[in-house]
Amino acid sequence: MLCSLGDRVRGDLAERDPIAGWRNRPVAGLSAGMNAMTVDVEDYFQVEAFFPHINRADWDKIECRVEANTDRILQLFADHGVKATFFTLGWIAKRYPEMVRRIVANGHELASHGTAHIRADHQSRAQFANDVRTAKDILEDIGGSPVLGYRATSFSITRRNLWALNALEDAGYRYSSSTHPIKHDLYGIPDQPRFAFYPFVNSSFVEIPVTTMRLFGRNWPAGGGGYFRLFPYMLFKQNLKIVRFQDRKPLTFYFHPWEIDPEQPKIAGTSFKTHFRHYLNLDRTYGRLQKLLRDFHWSSIASLYQIGGAS
Repeated sequence: MLCSLGDRVRGDLAERDPIAGWRNRPVAGLSAGMNAMTVDVEDYFQVEAFFPHINRADWDKIECRVEANTDRILQLFADHGVKATFFTLGWIAKRYPEMVRRIVANGHELASHGTAHIRADHQSRAQFANDVRTAKDILEDIGGSPVLGYRATSFSITRRNLWALNALEDAGYRYSSSTHPIKHDLYGIPDQPRFAFYPFVNSSFVEIPVTTMRLFGRNWPAGGGGYFRLFPYMLFKQNLKIVRFQDRKPLTFYFHPWEIDPEQPKIAGTSFKTHFRHYLNLDRTYGRLQKLLRDFHWSSIASLYQIGGAS
């Protein structure tokens, strides 16, 4: 089931309480047993936790490793017959256009991660609208295929800036995967729908949250990122199986190319918390991904939800 906001709002959604207005609406066209595999295409030095230590103006001077890591992921997916959604930064696409074309040529979905990894809730509505339109134009021009989806940096569409969903639809996006229904120090809407929902009535625009597991009266992260590196693989796998069995809904999993790169340069001066979050178990991620691709069935978001004619 998808959910729908009680009435269409074209202004600032944060002025209302849209969570309270969401109601069920049937979903059609899901591939039985399939789940959404997604990759956030950014380099190691572009993560938000490193912004206090790395000036964005210096990005061009730093060694990039994203192309080699992404090519390794493309081969991994090819080995397992998996198609995925690649949420790609416009900054990356302009510097590695052939890599973007390889993503498309291999049958994967090209989607937007914005232009330069700036949190959605750190931008005005006008800035955000310009950013997502620019990124969409860059990716479509380079990749030669429609860009239907968007993922905000650090899942930074929250209660404070729900107007961003309006801006995305206005920019021509068909879906977003920019919210996370957990309590976190940087993001999250704990009481939002846990699975794909329609934010607006009379609209096919879809928001697709990252997977969580419901336990002890709260939502727990189960959709990838640092949690995939933190928890033992068998526990992570069991959590996903519980979600599939109890909720009978598709999973949405995400990771980054830098997470399979234990040889990446270390950023000096970071706090223990930042160092722990970023570097934990990087040497184990690739092997865990191999197991994950064998243990579940994966597809791109557009194919799974049949968005934009994908199948």
